[in-house]
Amino acid sequence: MLEKEGLLKSREGGRAVGKFLQNRLAVVGLIVFAAILLSSIFAPLLTDYDPAMIDLRARLSAPSWQHLFGTDKLGRDVFSRVLYGGRISILVGFGGALGAALVGVSLGTYAGYKGGWLDKILLRISEIFMSFPQIILVLLLVSILGQSLWNLLVIFTITGWGSVYRMTRSQMLSIREEEYVQALKAFGLNDALIAYKHMLPNALGPIMVNLTLSTAMFILEETALSFLGLGVPLHIPTWGNILNAAQDLTILQEAWWIWVPVGLVISAFVLSINFIGDGLRDAVDPTQQG
Repeated sequence: MLEKEGLLKSREGGRAVGKFLQNRLAVVGLIVFAAILLSSIFAPLLTDYDPAMIDLRARLSAPSWQHLFGTDKLGRDVFSRVLYGGRISILVGFGGALGAALVGVSLGTYAGYKGGWLDKILLRISEIFMSFPQIILVLLLVSILGQSLWNLLVIFTITGWGSVYRMTRSQMLSIREEEYVQALKAFGLNDALIAYKHMLPNALGPIMVNLTLSTAMFILEETALSFLGLGVPLHIPTWGNILNAAQDLTILQEAWWIWVPVGLVISAFVLSINFIGDGLRDAVDPTQQG
């Protein structure tokens, strides 16, 4: 019986992978995502410049073989700042999405299965968080907690768990009516064991899609906050902090190389994540199966 169940899951996994690979945009997104991610991780192998190194003699230099993306107002190499900045921006985006998912899934799995007063309380709390525009709530919490990388991760977790909770809860409400769940309850298994071990794996598909889309959203929010000077401290290279220099009209008009390359990288990375999310949704959602 267990061998048959394992074989069935293996076939379903292979079918999902095949469905994903048939989606050309998803494959292109995966390639672009991997290229940018690996370039950021292995930045020391791709550039010899320190992203914080100041060289006033080379300030505002146009792109050349020496500086592929030119230099900024302080003579720092923009190419190295884009690569190293990707580490922080991707960490903030993925870390915030992962933190929100851990909180939302942990609470939504048990509350959705168990119901009762716990579910009602958590549902109302999530509605309170979701009733505010997220960027406004993020700005409010940043002004209270202050600017730092870890504060930003905590803020994204606090403001992002509500949507994941509601999605996980809705999945559990549907799954708990399945016959195998009723059988497990009849055998007297612990509620937490039923919810987390037997039910949650069947709800992971939509959760993984949500994780990818949340990552893209948090990267954009970090970029917007850093552009306004309210995100990660300015001395730390991030994609948003690089764009912060574009507030100067002179930079916008005469030094396009400071903001155009990083803007293109952000756009390409966010689009790649969205393409991957769409591909995952089509691959794991039974309603999308042909």
